[in-house]
Amino acid sequence: MMVVSLAGSPSQRSRSGVLLDAAGDWLQRHGVEVVRYAVRDFEPADLIHARFDSPAVQRFAEHVEQADGLLVATPVYKASFAGVLKTLLDLLPERALANKAVLPLASGGSAAHMLTLDYALKPVLAALKAQEILQGVYAVDQQIAYAEGNQPARLEDELRERLEAAASQLFAALARCPRPLDPQLLNDRLANARWSI
Repeated sequence: MMVVSLAGSPSQRSRSGVLLDAAGDWLQRHGVEVVRYAVRDFEPADLIHARFDSPAVQRFAEHVEQADGLLVATPVYKASFAGVLKTLLDLLPERALANKAVLPLASGGSAAHMLTLDYALKPVLAALKAQEILQGVYAVDQQIAYAEGNQPARLEDELRERLEAAASQLFAALARCPRPLDPQLLNDRLANARWSI
């Protein structure tokens, strides 16, 4: 199984990125291949000018197509998800998330924005035809403490439990998602089938 991990924060250091890394690490420990992307990986001009033919955008779209699921994280800005994340998602094909499970994650300054996943991000994921969009995890910034030096950030125990439970649900959802048939395999089966009347 393979999952694309997408960090939606334009900042190098972000709490939503900490959530994303923790969930991705959990999946890797359970045998899932995680291909990691961040909106910072793309040239700003490619996003602003909607360059569908950008090699980086095409590579990202190909990985999403090959993946069984998507793990996406965003900070909350002005009661919505990051605009640069929306710009990148707009460059994906219309049915980019068909047959895929998606786990959305978000972090924000207060609990007042916890419905951002439901009312802002999930509709965009549904428009990309996601097979299954999980409940997701919202964290208040105070639940994620940056460490000094090279130490990893620390999550509050309650948040870590919710995040691991959500990653476990994504792991189970990946097994439920249908895998599209290889068109060549279907052609071979039809060509070699024995027909009777």
